Amino acid sequence: MEVKNSESQAKIRAFLTPKRILIAVGVVLALGVVGAVGLNQLSKNPAFCGTCHIIKPYYESWKNSNLLANKHAAQGVECLDCHHHSYLEKAQEGINYITGNYSEPLEKLTFTREQCLECHEKDYEQTVAATEFEESNPHGSHMGEIDCTQCHQMHDKSKVMCSQCHTFSWFEELDDSWKIES
Repeated sequence: MEVKNSESQAKIRAFLTPKRILIAVGVVLALGVVGAVGLNQLSKNPAFCGTCHIIKPYYESWKNSNLLANKHAAQGVECLDCHHHSYLEKAQEGINYITGNYSEPLEKLTFTREQCLECHEKDYEQTVAATEFEESNPHGSHMGEIDCTQCHQMHDKSKVMCSQCHTFSWFEELDDSWKIES
């Protein structure tokens, strides 16, 4: 029995030469790089985002709803246009998904006014001027400067924050993607 073990070990040592080990490590690294590049390319497609059950509702609101996310989709805005993630963050999200290390519903992301203005109007004063209604201006609020996401929601109904205290006729012109609180 001992002779057989030493013969097996000798065969393994003869097979595992430094050259073969380096080739195997190189192949594994190359496959890892190709896999990472492939996953990175796949992650640029919004449908890829929708393959995870926890992201599917957000993808569906982007693809098939009357919500703001779908209005962005109609303008060619895709997930990664707003959800900027580094390669490490993407990898961590994938690991968290595979290991179940996440909460449902997902924590709501917030965006700053500056992030919204990267695409919209570029200058908040232009937004204020564009919404100068006779009765009021939701973007020229007496509440001071607030972030866009106080009212504008992407994957949920947007909220008319003014409606908590006021009733303006322009509320009636809003589509059903808006929630009016009373």
